[in-house]
Amino acid sequence: MVDSLKKPAEFEEMRPGVKVPAKETLLTPRFYTTDFDEMARMDLSVNEEELQALLEEFRTDYNRHHFVRDAEFEQSWEHIDGETRRLFVEFLERSCTAEFSGFLLYKELSRRLKDKNPLLAESFALMSRDEARHAGFLNKALSDFNLSLDLGFLTKSRKYTFFKPKFIFYATYLSEKIGYWRYITIYRHLAAHPENRIYPIFRFFENWCQDENRHGDFFDALMRSQPQILNDWKARLWCRFFLLSVFATMYLNDIQRAGFYQSIGLNARDYDIYVIEKTNETAGRVFPIILNVAHPDFYRRLDVCIKNNEKLSAIVNSNTPKFLQFFQKLPLYVANGWQFLCLYLIKPIDAATQHGAVR
Repeated sequence: MVDSLKKPAEFEEMRPGVKVPAKETLLTPRFYTTDFDEMARMDLSVNEEELQALLEEFRTDYNRHHFVRDAEFEQSWEHIDGETRRLFVEFLERSCTAEFSGFLLYKELSRRLKDKNPLLAESFALMSRDEARHAGFLNKALSDFNLSLDLGFLTKSRKYTFFKPKFIFYATYLSEKIGYWRYITIYRHLAAHPENRIYPIFRFFENWCQDENRHGDFFDALMRSQPQILNDWKARLWCRFFLLSVFATMYLNDIQRAGFYQSIGLNARDYDIYVIEKTNETAGRVFPIILNVAHPDFYRRLDVCIKNNEKLSAIVNSNTPKFLQFFQKLPLYVANGWQFLCLYLIKPIDAATQHGAVR
């Protein structure tokens, strides 16, 4: 049965059955920390009623019985083999790492805020509960391929990126909302085309994405409780930056792994364009601006970056000495930087006019 499944040779192991974590790059999920004292001092009174209502939703715990593996998992998965298996394991690992990153941040926030801001502390504690379930479910899925991640090792070995609270809010809001649109889009596609559902985890995505959506709604409400982080010219520049960063990261990652999406009957580019459009539209409910993703240069410039990344990968995998590789890669890094600058300078869309009402 499952024990007979051969592990792909390209997956290096720390010890039997425990995968060496993917190398950290600009495109891998990041771990975050923040200024906990600044967050503890926040006055929530402007929007405390909505935040309290969201806390009640977290307490209800709609998915407490959802993440339970059923009989469909109890089989061999040898038929998922070759490149499809490699890409699927990568998908599970990236997703698990991202969910675990959220768990660590929310858990630490709940601990640090416990005696200073009880509403936030309990909300973060309950969101960390959700993220722990997600990460654990994904890690258990990896075990069907005779692999797992040592999450304790990840906790200690990963570099933590420091963001001030407002940047945590921008980034995490977008992460949760884009997660919702990614999961629900895959779920709806496979509900319509069950013949492409190669593994049972996709059946769980409908309820799963509602956790992501509620988390995003919490950060929406939290940002609106601090109107100063949304209403000045700096907010417009930063929202623009985080929207572009999140969209570009997803697009560059997914197009590189188009084979995974093809295996479940999706075109990676069409899927990403849809998810980006829906997330961009959703962000306009709280952000002062959204990106003009319909601009003819938007995906054209991202596609240039994809070609540059392919060249960078070829250089890294070549036999060229490391010190020479740097000089080969430098023009490509500069070219990508130029593309991102041009993307950033595309005139954004005022969200208030987009939605036709004050949010």
